[in-house]
Amino acid sequence: MTKLSVNINKVATIRNARGGNNPNVLQVALDCERFGAQGITVHPRPDERHIRYQDVRDLRPKLTTEFNIEGNPISEFIALVLENRPTQVTLVPDGHDQITSNHGWDTKTHLNFLTDVTARFHEAGIRVSIFVNAEEEMVDYAARAGADRVELYTEPYAAGYEADREAAIAPFVRAAKAAHALGLGLNAGHDLNLQNLAYYKEQIPWTDEVSIGHALICDALYLGLEETIRQYLAQLNK
Repeated sequence: MTKLSVNINKVATIRNARGGNNPNVLQVALDCERFGAQGITVHPRPDERHIRYQDVRDLRPKLTTEFNIEGNPISEFIALVLENRPTQVTLVPDGHDQITSNHGWDTKTHLNFLTDVTARFHEAGIRVSIFVNAEEEMVDYAARAGADRVELYTEPYAAGYEADREAAIAPFVRAAKAAHALGLGLNAGHDLNLQNLAYYKEQIPWTDEVSIGHALICDALYLGLEETIRQYLAQLNK
């Protein structure tokens, strides 16, 4: 079964636009769990423009599903993750000024750094996923770094889906097969939505988890959060 982890960053973005605590990020996360999501993802950035470090501390003791904290492993991020010990940490090579994640790690170039960071999280009992492009070499070096999983950066798949979904999925199938052969777990995320999710899962059924935020929260504006989560789960179970 492929789990759905809901990324709640956009909920925090709306809250931060007005100050105060509306919408309540913790309550939304708990509601996502209640509506069937099997995980909650947050991506705190140094400027705290959406999820704040304190949100992570507030969420950790309340969540009952898998908690995934993703981000660039700078010293402050590493300390936050070690303090809160989520189920999973996803290492993402974000720059400080990036609007959103737009590429995976060059795991070959950064092998020593990623190996050291992964070992620190393993010592704390935290599962480590490394965010990579759909390239077999990058998957291979993520395994060498000691990762438990890789998360495939799926924006190129989403961008090419309508024009030629078979061509769009092909590199992801190759990368996913490479991960499977290496004994790595497999996650996916970025621009997956109700239109392209079922085909992705059909072609790579051994995907462990998808992390979806922006599209899901946009859909919830029209469908409501409970119905939106139901529909995403239905796409994963086709």
